[in-house]
Amino acid sequence: MPPTIKLVAERAATGRVREIYDEIKTVLGTTFVPVNFRAVAHNPDHLEAYWRQYKAIMEGGSVAKPIKEIIAMIVSALNNCAA
Repeated sequence: MPPTIKLVAERAATGRVREIYDEIKTVLGTTFVPVNFRAVAHNPDHLEAYWRQYKAIMEGGSVAKPIKEIIAMIVSALNNCAA
């Protein structure tokens, strides 16, 4: 059996993690925090750095954000990733 990472559930998030989770949902326009962010939330500093990097990639550059989102969705589906 492959190793698994225990995710930080939204209902269990407190402090800085809760604040970042709220920002993620607001910026992404979702009602949930995607699994990739919940997987790194055990360390608030890692979560914050990952979130900052994600925003910089998705907001910056010459490729439009909707195209980046479609690419991310296709890659996730091809890798059988959960939400």
